[in-house]
Order: sequence, then structure tokens, then C-alpha cells
Amino acid sequence: MIESLPLLGAGGYPAQGIDFTALEIRTTGLRPGRVVELAAVRVRADGVVTGELTTLVDPGPGVPPGPVVLHGVTREDLDGAPSFGAVLGSLLNLCRGSVVVAHDLPFLTAFLSSEAARLGARVPVLPGVDVLAAARSAVRLPNFRLATVAGAFGVPRPGQSALSGARTVARLATSLFGRHGCTFAVAPALPALATFAEGPMRPRADVAPVEPGWMAEAVDRVDGEDAYLDLLAGVVADQHLSPPEVAALAALAAEAGWDEARVRATHERFVAAVRAVAEGDGVVTAAEARELRQVATALGVDLGGFGPSNGPKPTRVLVLGTTAAADRLRARVLGEGVQLAKKLTGSVTHLVTDATVPANEPRLARAAELGAVVLGVREAPFALGFEAPPAARPAVTAPGKRVGGRILMGVGLLLMFVVVISMFGGAALAGGIVFAVLGVGALLGGWWMAEPGSGSLGA
Repeated sequence: MIESLPLLGAGGYPAQGIDFTALEIRTTGLRPGRVVELAAVRVRADGVVTGELTTLVDPGPGVPPGPVVLHGVTREDLDGAPSFGAVLGSLLNLCRGSVVVAHDLPFLTAFLSSEAARLGARVPVLPGVDVLAAARSAVRLPNFRLATVAGAFGVPRPGQSALSGARTVARLATSLFGRHGCTFAVAPALPALATFAEGPMRPRADVAPVEPGWMAEAVDRVDGEDAYLDLLAGVVADQHLSPPEVAALAALAAEAGWDEARVRATHERFVAAVRAVAEGDGVVTAAEARELRQVATALGVDLGGFGPSNGPKPTRVLVLGTTAAADRLRARVLGEGVQLAKKLTGSVTHLVTDATVPANEPRLARAAELGAVVLGVREAPFALGFEAPPAARPAVTAPGKRVGGRILMGVGLLLMFVVVISMFGGAALAGGIVFAVLGVGALLGGWWMAEPGSGSLGA
């Protein structure tokens, strides 16, 4: 149904004039099964949104909706919602003449293809872009969960609904093809699609995502990724893990064919990774210790003697700007295990700006009031200790000065030679001393002028 297009950096076919349609779904499980919510956002390459579609999808009477604690869709929500067949025409109408984009395109394609096959529908192959794969080529991150990539690109984190996720994917796609310079390896071939009858829609309320807390930020810095780990990270992002959520995770793992030992090992690895993040900055607050202990207990993992610890104020960085350099620095902050702030608060220690941030940006003055260090995006990696400062370049003597110095040294040598000859010829001592002093002065002056560093062009 969707064919992934190969991408390049500079040098391929640019995206100017191309529309993208970002797709996001909520499903009954990890394996290709049923779609319970569908959303699409059509956007131009310049970031202007030209259309949206979102609806709940009823997989059939009595079919369980899957992990309600994860996607928030209940069986009651699905009663009376349109079927996938009823909304497929509207989806194809929105996609016509555009390139489909999705975070983890293979996952989405597997579910949509399964639904289309169940209907017996023959759908033309649509060109697509895997945002996850494209982000891997643009930045280096501990993991490439949608929320983590969004944080690195300065894009709002997705909420629980499919529409929230599709909006995030759309913004990521335009950033990748815009400021990060992604291009197509081959020109996208857009299939001709008929105009289909519009089906009924049943959107659900789009609740704004809650402000991410410590656990959500810590999860962004955890290395490793797989489908189950992504679900686990999403569930604990609210600093709490309830028994129903643990049961839902266990059911999903079993449905995906994971045995108990594999699930337990994943839980232990996850808790150990979050603990390492918590302890990495030298400070574990009482709230952090309490929240991680609750999650570990719910997952059946022993934390041993883990508890609060004091230390210097941890580094917390807020990066402002919409350039590729700003995105790369946000990714670098996460990769180095440092806290990446989403807004300016008293806990921020460093505020970094790029060329898109105006000099009168109010947060610059506020950061100074709060005692935060204000840096440019180029100097930040050195000031934050991510890289050693570049060694001073060797001083370079200006070519003209070097030649003048050598001429002056020659004059000095000539004067000294004349003095020696004159003294042997019986010249007056006083005159010989004067010319000797002039010769020595010329030698020293010429040496100083010709010596590297005396006429430095900058360091």
C-alpha cells in the first residue's frame, strides 16, 4: 500500500512543490491487527497545513479495542464509529497527489495493508517517507521514539490521540526536508487516484498533552528501542505505573509472542537505564527516587539501595532556535545524558540560542535574571563540556612583515661586517661603536619581525 522512498542529503530531488500527508494510527496491539483510530494531516513543504482528517474506527461489533490505558480508546467510544472501509475513501482523497509520511512507516503500512486486505480492496501503491529513518540520518539520539525526536527538533510532544501524533509527524517532515536539507533519491511518482465518496467521521476530543515531568525527560535519554520498550516508556511518562497498565503491557507482550523471561529482562534493562539517567547528574531528588521506586515495584524490579542523594545543581539546558544546528545541539544534549528543558524555569542552567532568535527575545533577559549562562549554538558544545575547546592556532606572521624583517636582518649583518673591517683599518673607536649598536639593533629588530607570532593574523 505504501512504498518507502530512498532519501539523500543534498544533491537529490528537492521537496519544493511537494505536499506531504502525515498518517498516524492507534491499534489493538503490536502485531498487524485492527485500527481503532486514524488521523491524517496534509501539509505543504513550507509547513502550511492544508487539510486534516481524524476519526475513530470500529473494528467490528464486540472486537476489543486493545490497550485502553495506552491509547485511551474504549469499546464504548467505538460503538457507532465508522468502519475502516467507510473511511478509506476519505483517507485516499486527502493523500491524493502527496507523499505519505509516518513515524515508523513499516509499522503503519503493515496495519493499513492488513485492513485493506480484509476488505479485499486494491489500493494503488503510494510513495512514502519513514520519518524515523530520516531522523536517524539527521541527528544522533539515544532513541528515536516519536516524543524523543520531537524534543530534539523543538516540536511539541505528541499527545494520546492519533491526530496529535500526525501533527507532530507533519512538522518533523517539513523540518527534515527544510532546514535539514533532505532530498529524494528519485523523483516521487504520484499515482493517479480516483475521487472517492466521503465517508462519515467520528473524531474524538483532542486533549492537549500534559507537561512532561522528570520521568518523561529521563525516558528521552534512555538508550535502546523496540516496540515494547516504546510502549513501556510511553506508559511511565506520567511518573506512575498502575496495575492495569502493567497488565495491559503484559497482554501486549504475550500477544506479540514474548515469553515471561524476555519481558522481565526488558523491565530490568529499562529500570536500570532510567536509574543511570537519574544518577548521572550527581543529584537524585526525593521525588525522582519516589517515582522510580514506584515504577520499579510495579514492574517487579528490585532497586536495592537506591535513594535520594545531594550534589551540585544539575546541568539543564534550554535550546532556542529553528536551525539544523539547534536541532543537532538538542540531540547532543540528550545523547550526553544532560537534561533538556522545554521552557525557561529557575532550574535551567544554560540557555542556548541560534541565529533565528532575535536580540530582544524576552527569555534572554529573564535567563540572566535567573543566573543561567547564555551561549551561542556554536560555542555551547565547548562550554557544556561535550567537546574540548579547539587548540589555539599557531600564530602566523604576515608575509610582508616577514620579508621586511629579513631585509632588516641583512642590513644589520652588513653594518656589523663594515664595523669589523673599519676597526681593522684603523677607524675611530667611537664611530665603530655607533655603527655596531645600529647593526645589532637591526639584527634584533629584523629577527622580531620575521619570527612567527610577531605579526599574527589572529588566533
